Amino acid sequence: MKNNKKKYNILAITLARGNSKGIKKKNIINLGNKPLIYYTIKEAKKSKFISEYIVSTDDLEIKEIAESYNVQVPFLRPKKYARDKSSSVEALQHAVKFMEKIKAHKYDFVVELMVTNPLKNYTDIDECIKKIILTKADSVIAVHQLEDHHPARIKKIVDDKIKDFCVKEKKESRRQDLKPKAYIRSGSIYALKRDYLMNKSERYGSNNSRPYVLPKKRAVNIDEASDLVLAEHMLKLKK
Repeated sequence: MKNNKKKYNILAITLARGNSKGIKKKNIINLGNKPLIYYTIKEAKKSKFISEYIVSTDDLEIKEIAESYNVQVPFLRPKKYARDKSSSVEALQHAVKFMEKIKAHKYDFVVELMVTNPLKNYTDIDECIKKIILTKADSVIAVHQLEDHHPARIKKIVDDKIKDFCVKEKKESRRQDLKPKAYIRSGSIYALKRDYLMNKSERYGSNNSRPYVLPKKRAVNIDEASDLVLAEHMLKLKK
C-alpha cells in the first residue's frame, strides 16, 4: 500500500460477517470465478492513500481467504459485534480500538469498504478520501442517482387507493423530468473522520456529511441472487 502524500494515518476496514442473511456465505460467494470479497480487496490494495487495510470477520473461512490475498485479519471479531442486530458502527469501532492499541498510534480517518459492492474501483476509494481531506467533512459516502425509483414515484395504499408517499408526482411525468434529483446511499464506501466515528457513533447524518456520486454501473449491491447475475454481466463488460 502506497503512503499518502500528507502522511495521514488512514485505516481501511472491510466488515465480512460469516453468517450473512439472504445469500448464504454471501461475502465469499463465487462471482466471476473469484470469492466476492476479492474484488474489494483488489481495489483497496491499489489505493494511494490507505495506510493500512484489514478485514474484520468472525469466520475462519473468510479469514483464510482474505489472508490468501495478503490482507491482514488481525483478530476474529467477537460474537457480540457479529450478530444479526449488531451495527456496522460497533464493528468498526471495535476494529479501530484494536488496531490503535497494537499499533500505538491514532488514525486520522477510517474508510469502510463494503464487500457487497464489487464494482467500485480504487479511483472511487481515493476520490472519497481526497474529498474528506479537502472539505474537512465528517464523512464522505458513496451515493448513486435514483431514476425509476425517484421518491415521487413511491406510493402508499390507503383504503385500497394509491396515494403519494412523500413527494407529489406530477401527472404523466417522465423520469428525466422528476426534480430535484434524488440519491440513495450505495453502501460501497464510507470515508470517516476517526473522531466522528468514535465519538458520535455515526457514519453519516451530520450537517457535514458529503456525497461521492458513484456511476450507476459501479453501484451494484449484492443483496439477492439476481444481483449476482447483474454483477457478473457488468464484470464481463469491463473485460
